[in-house]
Amino acid sequence: MSLILLVMGVWKGFARETFPALVDLPGGSWVVGGVLGVITVLGATGGLWSASGDSGRTQVARGLHAASTAACSVAAVGPLFYLLSGLPTKNCHSASCAYIPGTGSAFLAYAISAVLVGLLLHRWISARTQEQEARERERMRRLRKKGKGKSRAARPR
Repeated sequence: MSLILLVMGVWKGFARETFPALVDLPGGSWVVGGVLGVITVLGATGGLWSASGDSGRTQVARGLHAASTAACSVAAVGPLFYLLSGLPTKNCHSASCAYIPGTGSAFLAYAISAVLVGLLLHRWISARTQEQEARERERMRRLRKKGKGKSRAARPR
């Protein structure tokens, strides 16, 4: 438990020190939120893609696979925790716990970019899947036409 609190405290301190500097860059909090939203979607997509894999690998390959899944998972949830660190805490009244200006618009940009990029990525992946299924159906139709494909009775239902 103390390790978790230490990591969360260090993360929050890091975020509170770096967020004001990021907001001062050109584009401000809107660009920061948009970039963090894109990182979240790409991290979640990478985590889902790398989590689905076959288990017939060597130990080194499984270890690298697990490390890549963990890195993608951190990339998926890290930006959200980074933005949450900019909000004021409930029971702390010092200046270090105050609201960081620009966090609200960064959250809005984060949500908008995450939804838009997620929808675009979903549409692209589903269109690619439908195209592959159509190619497979066409291939099976040509094989059946030649008498080499599965018969209707042999196909799984």
